[in-house]
Amino acid sequence: MAQPSNGVFPLLTGMITAAALSGAAVLVVLNSGCEDPGTYHEHDGVVELIGGCLRPSDLPVAPREPADPPSSGSSDPFVAR
Repeated sequence: MAQPSNGVFPLLTGMITAAALSGAAVLVVLNSGCEDPGTYHEHDGVVELIGGCLRPSDLPVAPREPADPPSSGSSDPFVAR
């Protein structure tokens, strides 16, 4: 029996892995348990999500601004001077 060429086996395993991961992603989305996907509404120039399964406690807290701004002698090249 002839063996497949060197490039066929990695290609097949990659395709099988991609198909399995895609199938798992579809199953996760279908079984997420969220009946109301929510809708976006714009008012006064602000877009707001109304409804949905997202709660404020699900969102990360925004980092706070430091009390003292960094000094102008910073060694960080990305800090504006």
